[in-house]
Amino acid sequence: MDIKIVPGVVKEQSLATLIPTDTVADAVALMCERKIGAVIILDEDARLAGIFTERDLVNRVVGKHRDPTKTALQEVMTKSPDTLAPTDTARNALELMSARRYRHLPVVENDRVIGMVSIRDLFAVVKAQLEEDLREREKFIFGSDYGVA
Repeated sequence: MDIKIVPGVVKEQSLATLIPTDTVADAVALMCERKIGAVIILDEDARLAGIFTERDLVNRVVGKHRDPTKTALQEVMTKSPDTLAPTDTARNALELMSARRYRHLPVVENDRVIGMVSIRDLFAVVKAQLEEDLREREKFIFGSDYGVA
């Protein structure tokens, strides 16, 4: 599974970004609007400052009885998160996500965030690769017309 993060997993994305002084309520509204589980937090130079995820919301806000309308993201985000490079593979991403129990990883190139990989994205890529591998094996074992209607 040597599928590169870009363009194999991350193609065209419209990144969901906020700044550290935005509130948790701002992040939740954006996450609900976009139906996503994490937002990227950029500093004043548009560089990665952190990531705010559903897990951060549960553990650092709701679990601590903090007011989402008054809590700035800089207080509860995951600062300086691990990242992926565009040339990393889906396997690299899966191994890192599994080892560190992440569900989202920013993709950074030349100090700029160019995408976000979720475990769901990786599942789709792995599933497609497994299906392709199965088709190739069936062709090899049974001939090229096997299973064709």
